[in-house]
Amino acid sequence: MGGDEHPYAPADLHLPGFVPLQLSQGQILAPYLGTSVFVVLAVWLVSGRCRGLSKTDRLLMCWWAFTGLTHIVIEGTFVFNPGFFSKENPSYFDEVWKEYSKGDSRYVARDPATVTVEGITAVLEGPASLLAVYAIASHKSYSHILQFTVCLGQLYGCLVYFITAYLDGFDFWVSPFYFWAYFIGANSFWVWIPTLIAMRSWKKICAAFRTEKAKKTK
Repeated sequence: MGGDEHPYAPADLHLPGFVPLQLSQGQILAPYLGTSVFVVLAVWLVSGRCRGLSKTDRLLMCWWAFTGLTHIVIEGTFVFNPGFFSKENPSYFDEVWKEYSKGDSRYVARDPATVTVEGITAVLEGPASLLAVYAIASHKSYSHILQFTVCLGQLYGCLVYFITAYLDGFDFWVSPFYFWAYFIGANSFWVWIPTLIAMRSWKKICAAFRTEKAKKTK
């Protein structure tokens, strides 16, 4: 397979020099899932040594570490690696994005809107997520404001991602499996988890303002 021959939809997608996947789906997913579990477990154990943290705080540290590293390492390698689909000796990350593109070929096609959203996510939201880990562990006053802001950014990115797919015709996946597993399933975590965290942080921020207002009225 070479030239414009590829496994993606639509079939007339122009991908000059495309190099087929060299790793299987299992070989791609296993290291990512294994590393993710390791990161979550490591942060959970380390957070247990931090004083005054609830289980919810520790779980949030796990989430922010996982999502921050995903944004920086995984999404960052997509943004700053435009020719990943044509490398003769592809890296693991090149293979990740060629596999994911079966669920959304806008990635392998380097769709400008997709690259922009992922670029903002990798450069801004990734480091901010890791900062949230530190803020929670250190009981920083800006912790909830930071978490709320990053959640809004993630939700906005997801809205742009799904809405642009709809406006462009919803013709980016090779089968229903990849649609539900990659396009919907893999991205759903960045919808419902940030929503829950944003709601929690909003309540915490409002409670802090109410307490401060009560002190001033005494």
